[in-house]
Amino acid sequence: MSDTAGDREDQFSTIVADGNWLYIKGEYKKAIESFSTALTLKPDERNCFVGRSKCYLNMGLYENALKDAEASLKEDTTFFEIQEFRLGIQKAQEAIENCVGSPSVKLEIKGDLSFLQKDEEMTQPITAIEDLTKENKQQTQKTPKIEKRTKKLLGEFYNDGKYLESLLKDEDLVKGKTKGGESLQDVIQGSLTHLDACTEFSNQEKPINAQGKDHKTQQKCGKPGPSASSEQTNFLLKSLEEIDAELTSGNAEGSLKKAEEVMEMVQRWSEKEVPNKQEVLGSLHSCIGNALINLGDMDKALVHHQKDLELAKQCNHSEAMSRAMDNIGKVYAQTGHLTLAIGFWEKKIPLVRDPLEKTCLFHEIGWCYLKLDRYEEARDYGVRSLAAADETADDKWQMNANVLVAQSEMKLGNVESSVARFERALTQAKLQEDDSAMNSIQKALDEAKPQ
Repeated sequence: MSDTAGDREDQFSTIVADGNWLYIKGEYKKAIESFSTALTLKPDERNCFVGRSKCYLNMGLYENALKDAEASLKEDTTFFEIQEFRLGIQKAQEAIENCVGSPSVKLEIKGDLSFLQKDEEMTQPITAIEDLTKENKQQTQKTPKIEKRTKKLLGEFYNDGKYLESLLKDEDLVKGKTKGGESLQDVIQGSLTHLDACTEFSNQEKPINAQGKDHKTQQKCGKPGPSASSEQTNFLLKSLEEIDAELTSGNAEGSLKKAEEVMEMVQRWSEKEVPNKQEVLGSLHSCIGNALINLGDMDKALVHHQKDLELAKQCNHSEAMSRAMDNIGKVYAQTGHLTLAIGFWEKKIPLVRDPLEKTCLFHEIGWCYLKLDRYEEARDYGVRSLAAADETADDKWQMNANVLVAQSEMKLGNVESSVARFERALTQAKLQEDDSAMNSIQKALDEAKPQ
């Protein structure tokens, strides 16, 4: 390989690594620019199309995402099979609209199979339901182990798969056709087949922890070469994946140990090796804080999340500030300092753009106000949570928001309004076939109705 070709390869690797890092940070527009630049150097590089497609998906630019997905499949239809599943969802969506108009339940076309989840992972929407009856906390439904494994591998696509399965039971609907003339039944079944293939493939993959050893050894072998920035970035990406995978699998101690090891290493690196060193350290403080929350050490967790917030402010990084405020609020809420939790969460509101994140945030603030016996504020935030949930057509969050509003209205003495909200929540629980939620809401509804 000539020097020119070698330089070109180094440049390409660095640009792609930057794109991956920007994607991890949630800076999708900048990541798209990096992947696009990389494609000018290697026009047929499929991983760049996949990376850019994921960015478009997270931005809601589905047509662009699908074009890149198709481009990644052009030469090899087995490559990154999950892209076929995305295409299948889109085709099913079109066919449903052709047959019956816009569906009442929106098919999601976002997410990916990455082990790396956002640090500000949302609280599961069960708080309001659990709060209806004390014994309900002991009635939490247990998911079979194999099903949990599937959820972990497929992330947000798990619910899409379940929904597509339910569509196959609609005899009238599956007779429809896509705009291209394909049978809707074939499209849905094909999408599910690709999804099953992805699950099987992921089950056979080498554990990510084993892959990380080579990167760790690499850091001990002399001075980094010309592509040091790319090497450091790749190492950090892999390390963050390992840290998150450990925490997701329930190994908080392993996640904590890995995060502390990586932090010690990053602290020794120069700004030249890691230009965004402060942001990286902030992410690691966040990881450590989340692991400590899972281990029950709230005091130390709070310290690390506060450091994350300080670094985010120094970098003027809005996404990192939002993440840190969210985590600080969670620590305060879990330790009973509800007023402090509200304070941080309300500061976070202007930084939130995603409707699903908004509905979660408004719900948590409203729940804290309910616990503080500030019922008007609780109701107002419940209404805001419901509006955001309606925007995303999320049944579970609509149910929880209605429960929060119903509880607040009952405390305010507005019985009729409370009953109406509980009834809406019950309908939504039935749509989800959530027996635990149905039982709790029905009991609350019976108690709310005038005798």
